[in-house]
Amino acid sequence: MPGEVEIVDRRFADFVLGNASLERLATGMRWAEGPVYVADAGHLLVSDIPNDRILRWVEGAEMSVFRQPSNFANGHTRDRSGRLVSCEHGTRRVTRTEMDGSVTVLADSYRGRRLNSPNDVVVKSDGSVWFTDPTYGILSDYEGHKAPSELDGCYVFRFDPQTGELDVVADDMVKPNGLAFSTDETVLYVADSARTHDPGGPHHLCAYEVRDGRELHAPRVVGDVSPGVPDGLAVDDEDFLWCSAGDGVHCYAPDGTLLGRIRVPETVANCTFGDPKRNRLFIAATTSLYAIYLNRRGPQFP
Repeated sequence: MPGEVEIVDRRFADFVLGNASLERLATGMRWAEGPVYVADAGHLLVSDIPNDRILRWVEGAEMSVFRQPSNFANGHTRDRSGRLVSCEHGTRRVTRTEMDGSVTVLADSYRGRRLNSPNDVVVKSDGSVWFTDPTYGILSDYEGHKAPSELDGCYVFRFDPQTGELDVVADDMVKPNGLAFSTDETVLYVADSARTHDPGGPHHLCAYEVRDGRELHAPRVVGDVSPGVPDGLAVDDEDFLWCSAGDGVHCYAPDGTLLGRIRVPETVANCTFGDPKRNRLFIAATTSLYAIYLNRRGPQFP
């Protein structure tokens, strides 16, 4: 696969397949983000933020509109019941789409102040919803609605749907962005993408210890991502990290060792594992949706 795969560590040679190449599945978006695989329906959803829509991709069919307007939706995930959980820039909230299609607001304010613009989200096995809240959706009218921040910073939040409590679990990042749990949920990986608006700002992946299932401690930098910034990320079933970057997707070992890169011809915003065996990495990159089969598997739920 000349020009598509760069092997930095010999382990990465076992992760890629010599007869599987990068495919462009669809194009025509303005800024593709937040891919989520819906296994029981056999399709993938991806946000097209500036066009205020969520698109649906099905193998062998044309991309179709899943929801428009989408309130400038960005990141998505599914809870253990299979319900879609979404971050919306336009309404500055995190929502859950119920099985009947109705939408429930999970979080839109913290201590009486509106959230900035929830960006990416994961759901822990106990049902708690963890999300990042940088200001990207209120910096301009391109990906939301330009407005001042009402908070004192950009935080990582934990929402408990049982109690309705919303808590700050990390306040030490400048622009928290993509996030993912390790397979045993003892580590939360979070990207800080502050270099998008500050040349000297952070552009690294950070790992936090998860204690008591609800608190973050002992942050450590896993690695600096360059070119570009880390945005969305995915963790496979052996805890290797797959992170977006300016030139593609970078793969890291849990200890921060860079193993290799999958080169993509557009700036990557996010990625997720999908397909029935979860061995296909779907990549949202600027105007297009790409995919590549790997000798790796993503988590099997939901």
